[in-house]
Amino acid sequence: MNPEGKKLLNIIILGFGFMFMFTAFQTCGNIEQTVLKSFNSTEFHGSGYTSMAIIYGVFSASNLIAPSVVTLIGPQLSMFFSGLLYSSYIAMFIYPYTWSFYTASVLVGVGAAVLWTAQGNVLTINSTDNTMGRNSGIFWALLQFSLFFGNLYIYCAWHGHVHITDKDRQTVFISLTVISLVGCFLFFLIRRPDPESSPSEATESLLQAESTDSSTAISPHSGLCSQALDAFVQACKIFVTKEMLLLSVSIGYTGLELTFYSGVYGTCVGAMTGFGKDAKSLIGISGIFIGIGEILGGGVFGMLNKSNRFGRNPVVLLGLITHFVAFYLIFLNIASDAPLAPEEGTDLQAYITPSVAVAMLCSFLLGLGDSCFNTQLLSIVGVMFRDNSAPAFAVFKFIQSIMAALAFFYSNYLLLHWQLLILVLSGFLGSMTFFMAEWMAESNRRESDYDSI
Repeated sequence: MNPEGKKLLNIIILGFGFMFMFTAFQTCGNIEQTVLKSFNSTEFHGSGYTSMAIIYGVFSASNLIAPSVVTLIGPQLSMFFSGLLYSSYIAMFIYPYTWSFYTASVLVGVGAAVLWTAQGNVLTINSTDNTMGRNSGIFWALLQFSLFFGNLYIYCAWHGHVHITDKDRQTVFISLTVISLVGCFLFFLIRRPDPESSPSEATESLLQAESTDSSTAISPHSGLCSQALDAFVQACKIFVTKEMLLLSVSIGYTGLELTFYSGVYGTCVGAMTGFGKDAKSLIGISGIFIGIGEILGGGVFGMLNKSNRFGRNPVVLLGLITHFVAFYLIFLNIASDAPLAPEEGTDLQAYITPSVAVAMLCSFLLGLGDSCFNTQLLSIVGVMFRDNSAPAFAVFKFIQSIMAALAFFYSNYLLLHWQLLILVLSGFLGSMTFFMAEWMAESNRRESDYDSI
């Protein structure tokens, strides 16, 4: 296999590994608030929203050390051990206790920071400036198949169920744990790419276990601990660059809307008694439509590589318009107290008669808009910070996760219309700052091309 084919195969394996892991984890996040409301135990006092706030809060803080961990043990082992923490969190729902619930939330937050930093490192190492958009799209599309398969399973398992029994919960979470473990072991199929394209790519090794020879480990100045410290310092420097400060607003917006589509909106759909007795099973259908939107967006703007031809700004603008349409329809269709409703649901209506078709259309639009933003952010961060990809993606996830944690926290208290207002304002500001960052990147590229003549 030629070097380019080997790199593409690595991206595909990476995508499949994340697809299996997040088939389990995203499905877990989508249903956990509903599951915990149905959990019949006077000794359990956990909240799904609070758990996700802890996860993303710890995720955010752990991004400060994630580049050092990836440097020390390499991205492959980093993804594997992080994946085991994800699997442990999912398995905890088989027999949940309050202490284990929140402890697992902390641990998966640490694992998430390391996992996504390593993912960004692998994506950059196996891409060039010309293939970054394509590879980001391939990875994103494969990752988002997780929403389709996981939620299809939830729909089939819970169809017609008004109350989620202990047996229903245990069957689902045993299955999800096994699926997550399959994804963990797929990471071992990733192979070291041939460092042939550019010096900057050659400086970053994929499987760093091969680079820990004695001559490197002995020197206190050039050893792994020094490399880990350098990675942390680089992350701090990248955080305050003009490019990252501009991108941080749009990255922060993706954290807010990640919370909304992955946790809040599914809960809202399941709480609407106006959707009929099968409202709980509609959580799975909603997730499927989100996944279809994500997959379509990743395919169109990534695998077909349209973003390289027309630039990233039109794709982000499409994502903004798509989200604004979704938010408006959700405002009309979903009751304002749906995020906070008890297990029995809410009998309140919004401004129109509750429509399942409109709810599923909004799910699709949420997924499509999210893929527009994320594929372009992955692409621009990978290109702008190619020489320091692991620290750059750690900063990316630091910003995204701290905003997601904030959103999960306020989701415990804010009615739906206030949450939608926050999303509209942050989405508009994030798009404007992305446009500025893209124009800056294009200007730098033209200057570089001119200097090379």
